[in-house]
Amino acid sequence: MRSLMRKSRPSGTYHSVAARRATGAGSIAQGPANSHRDPAPSRLAYKVHRLWLTPTFRAMLRVGLPIGAVLLTVGWYFSIPENRAAVADTFTKVQRSVQERPEFMVKLMAVEGATPVVSDAVRQMLPIDFPISSFDLDLEAMRQEITTLDVVEKAELRVRPGGVLEVAITERQPVIIWRHEGILDLLDRTGHRVASLMARNGRSDLPLIAGAGADDAVKEALDLIETARPFGPQLRGLVRVGERRWDVVLATKQRILLPETDPVAALEQVIALDQAQEVMARDLTVVDMRNPLRPTLRLGEPAVEELRRIRAIEFGVDDQ
Repeated sequence: MRSLMRKSRPSGTYHSVAARRATGAGSIAQGPANSHRDPAPSRLAYKVHRLWLTPTFRAMLRVGLPIGAVLLTVGWYFSIPENRAAVADTFTKVQRSVQERPEFMVKLMAVEGATPVVSDAVRQMLPIDFPISSFDLDLEAMRQEITTLDVVEKAELRVRPGGVLEVAITERQPVIIWRHEGILDLLDRTGHRVASLMARNGRSDLPLIAGAGADDAVKEALDLIETARPFGPQLRGLVRVGERRWDVVLATKQRILLPETDPVAALEQVIALDQAQEVMARDLTVVDMRNPLRPTLRLGEPAVEELRRIRAIEFGVDDQ
C-alpha cells in the first residue's frame, strides 16, 4: 500500500524540483564573466613555448649565443692595432724560444759522396752561418740549388741527430767526350754535361764524339764504340752528320759511313768483312754503308793510279 502511495506522488512535486534546478542554473549563467581566470595560455606564450620545444632553437641559445658573444669580444679586441701587435710579438717570442732550443740547433755541415772540388763548390753555394736553427733551413731550396751544378746528379739533405746538416751527393760519371765548336765537354750516359775539359789528353781513357746533336745520341754512340772494339787503338771517334747518322773515323783517316737506321748492324758487317778479307788494311778512304744492301768502297789516290796502270797494261788503253 505504501509503495503505491509513493508511486502516486503528485506531479506538482516534480515540477517544483525542475523549477528549482532551472532557477539555479540561471543564477549561475547570469554571474559575471570574469569571476574565474581562463586557464588557456595566451597566443604569445603559446608561440614561445612551441619555439622553446624546437631543438635547433634550444641549441642556438645554449651554444650559439655564448660562442657568438665570445667571437664578438675577440673581434673587438683584435680590431685594435695595438692589441694585434702585442699578440703577434708575444707569439714570435714564444716561437723563437722553442725553435732556438739546443736540440733544434745545427752546428756544422757534412758533405758526403763528393770529390773535394765538388765539396768545396757545395760549401760555397751554401754560405750558412752556424749555429742556426733547423727551422730556418729550407732543405728543398738548398737541394735544388745544389743540383744546378752539372756534375751533381742527385742531392739529398737532412739534419742528423747532434746538429749536423748532412748533404749526400751523387755525382755524374763521365763516359764520353764531346767536341763541338772548339769546346770539349764531358758527358754522362744520358748526354748530360758533367764538366769541361781543357785538352783531349786530360781524359785519354774516354772515347770521343763530335758534331752538332751528338750529345742527344750518346747511348747509340756508346753502342757503336763497343761494337768497334776490334779496331782497337785505330778508332779515333765518331762524328755526327746532319744530326741524324754517324761516321766512324779511324786513325788511318779512313771513314765508315753508317746509315741512319740500325747503324750497329752495318758496322758489324764491315768488321766481319775486314776480319775475312782485311778490307780496312787496303788503300781505302771511305767505306760507304749508308745503303747496307750495296756497300761502296772509295779507293785512295795511289790505289786509283795503280788500278789505271793495271787496266792500261791489260787492255792497252790509257784511262787517262
